Amino acid sequence: MVSGAPFYVTTPIFYPSDVPHIGHGYTEVAVDVLARWHRQAGDDTWMLTGTDEHGQKMLRTAAAGGMTPKEWADRLVESSWLPLLDTLNIANDDFIRTTQERHEVSAQAFLQKLHDTGYIYTGDYEGFYCVGCEEYKQPSELVEGTGPFEGQQVCAIHSRPVELLQERNYFFKMSEFQDRLLALYEERPDFVQPESARNEVIAFVKGGLDDLSISRSTFDWGIQVPWDPEHVVYVWFDALLNYATAVGYARDEEEFARRWPAVHIVGKDILRFHAVIWPAMLMAAGVEPPKHVYAHGWLLVGGEKMSKSKLTGIAPNQITDVFGSDAFRYYFLRAISFGQDGSFSWEDLSARYQAELANGFGNLASRVIAMINRYFDGVLPQPGEPSEADLGIQQTAATAAAAADAAIERFAIHEAIGAIWTIVEELNGYITTQEPWVLAKDPATRERLQTVLYTAADGLRALAVLLNPVIPTATAKLWTALGAEAGLGALADQPIREAGEWNVLPVGSQATPLEALFPRIEQEVGGGAAA
Repeated sequence: MVSGAPFYVTTPIFYPSDVPHIGHGYTEVAVDVLARWHRQAGDDTWMLTGTDEHGQKMLRTAAAGGMTPKEWADRLVESSWLPLLDTLNIANDDFIRTTQERHEVSAQAFLQKLHDTGYIYTGDYEGFYCVGCEEYKQPSELVEGTGPFEGQQVCAIHSRPVELLQERNYFFKMSEFQDRLLALYEERPDFVQPESARNEVIAFVKGGLDDLSISRSTFDWGIQVPWDPEHVVYVWFDALLNYATAVGYARDEEEFARRWPAVHIVGKDILRFHAVIWPAMLMAAGVEPPKHVYAHGWLLVGGEKMSKSKLTGIAPNQITDVFGSDAFRYYFLRAISFGQDGSFSWEDLSARYQAELANGFGNLASRVIAMINRYFDGVLPQPGEPSEADLGIQQTAATAAAAADAAIERFAIHEAIGAIWTIVEELNGYITTQEPWVLAKDPATRERLQTVLYTAADGLRALAVLLNPVIPTATAKLWTALGAEAGLGALADQPIREAGEWNVLPVGSQATPLEALFPRIEQEVGGGAAA
């Protein structure tokens, strides 16, 4: 992607019917890392997240809590969903709520356009409806209930009984877009990613598409259908539009042209909405489909998908209160191959925190800064002619930076971090073999000591730039301790695609003492493991 190119990336908008768990945090962090990387690359970046506040589930949850749906949404957004962004150090550009006027007005304009161009008609529908999914279910998506739901048909995802609904609704002519969707997947093989998700979507569409019921008349919590106030817009049809309404659809043509099309990062359970229904809606409105739809896997706890209803939900602050936001961000994006399911365990988190963050990266940074302060009064020395070992570090940094950027372009965030971590590993080995504490004892090896510490410091500079999107709190501390801001400017302004270049950190930079970036964790956490 060329510098300055637009990069508009979104999370799904989340139901605020309950508090967020680490599955929500995983998605937020992944999208934030992509956005931070592209911002640092100089791309015209915009990150959107938000909440989906209409629909029957919100109505019932609010009623159970003795509130109106809007009161319930306001309370949870303010107390849980906006604080999540601070908890995980998310640098989003916008937060949309589907109850905001900007969304409702633009969503109605979109719907009216589809109506005016003949893509909407009235009809009767009867089917099994899952309130948890806010979706009609096919028989193949239902299973026999167990326990209190024995003898009933339940949703395979929520394990809750479905309801048989019969309504006279408005329908979207989605069946007309089967061939156009298949052509889209063929012409743009990277439209749906990863490959397993693409194959699933193609097989689904080839199986035939039904028209989509897009209104409800049995309750009134939603956006009114503009030509028929007795109906409200189906919550998923309403929610998908947020990606367009947030950047000016039907309100600000210039902003919409600047931002659209988007890159959507979604959980695999909502893939079909984003890779089938959403592009069909856009085609009907004469709007370009998204750039990419990337489906990541589920977080598993005890072998099951993260779920509040099954009591497997873990609040993000249960992790960040102990390990910090950087460790949360690093762990989930390093330990799990992005696009595949991944299992969470407190033991693995603790082990990686200690081995990779505290001992691997944190200790490396502390040792190098301490030696610059001890042997050169904190002033970064002038290096001499590089040896083969020094050139090896330079090559590692250049290779890692290029590999990481290429991995980010493929949404392989785990591969990007893995590539960057080769610099950590090589620098730790370099320090061990070069033994700067031995070189410091002999005036004859003073120039060699200068070269070794400059090489290590410039390597840390490269790491600070490359890891800033992933662990921004720790890298900011390292940047300050290196004295880099005086000569190079703010860390967030460093061009990330040039991070692998060498001799960038100015000689004479004034280093300052560095506190432990990842302090030892003494208390017991989660399942009883401690770092």
